[in-house]
Amino acid sequence: MAQVNAYMTFNGNCEDAFNFYRSVFGGEFQMISRFKDMPPMEGFTLPEGAGEKIMHVSLPVSNETILMGSDANPMFGDVPVGKNVSLSVGADSREEAGRIFNGLAEGGQITMPISDTFWNAYFGMLVDKFGMIWMVNYDNPKVG
Repeated sequence: MAQVNAYMTFNGNCEDAFNFYRSVFGGEFQMISRFKDMPPMEGFTLPEGAGEKIMHVSLPVSNETILMGSDANPMFGDVPVGKNVSLSVGADSREEAGRIFNGLAEGGQITMPISDTFWNAYFGMLVDKFGMIWMVNYDNPKVG
């Protein structure tokens, strides 16, 4: 069964926010990566100082719930308040991820087609027909 969690996007202060959330909820970050960790992309150079910004962070707050976040992608500029929280679906299989993604996309707008990513996941983003922002993810099994 898929799991749904909040995904928050910040305009440069994600690390401060998540250090605060960790002080409130306790625990440790499951993952923290920065934009400088991305592989090179043709035609795109990170703006000065953007490499240290958070590309992804996750903080478990219970057995069922994970707070996730990032700074706004420098390629797209700041994210307005009100459009800075997404619902993130963690699927149990690639097939489930595809089914959920395609179902939510019906009548909506795909912003990132579901596909394999450099972080070893099958991932896509969309805005559904009601204006809700969704991220659908399946973590591919680790090899080796």
